[in-house]
Amino acid sequence: MKHTVALKQNHEFRRLYSKGKSAVTPYLALYYRKNRLGYNRLGITTGVKLGKAVRRNQVRRRIREAYRLHEAEFLPGCDLVVVARVRAVGARYSDLERSLLQMADKLGLRRREERA
Repeated sequence: MKHTVALKQNHEFRRLYSKGKSAVTPYLALYYRKNRLGYNRLGITTGVKLGKAVRRNQVRRRIREAYRLHEAEFLPGCDLVVVARVRAVGARYSDLERSLLQMADKLGLRRREERA
């Protein structure tokens, strides 16, 4: 992820949950809010309901990879939080990737000429 920084502070996550816009699919939920930084910040949340640490980390890695492959398509200057839902544990990578891109399209976070 060349042009994206990790979102780590608890108050930043809370601000996105309360004041950001969101989209939901069966596998993921995406919250976003514009920032004035000129680059994106990404946070990934996996709750205890998803399973033990190995499963949570696996889902987190898949989401991060899906974002990394399509990072150039996202408009710069946004804070993003992706929340994995319980069904994400058993999902294929292609389902998670498609889910992430659908939500980004719904929220208008992708460049128009890049959409397929």
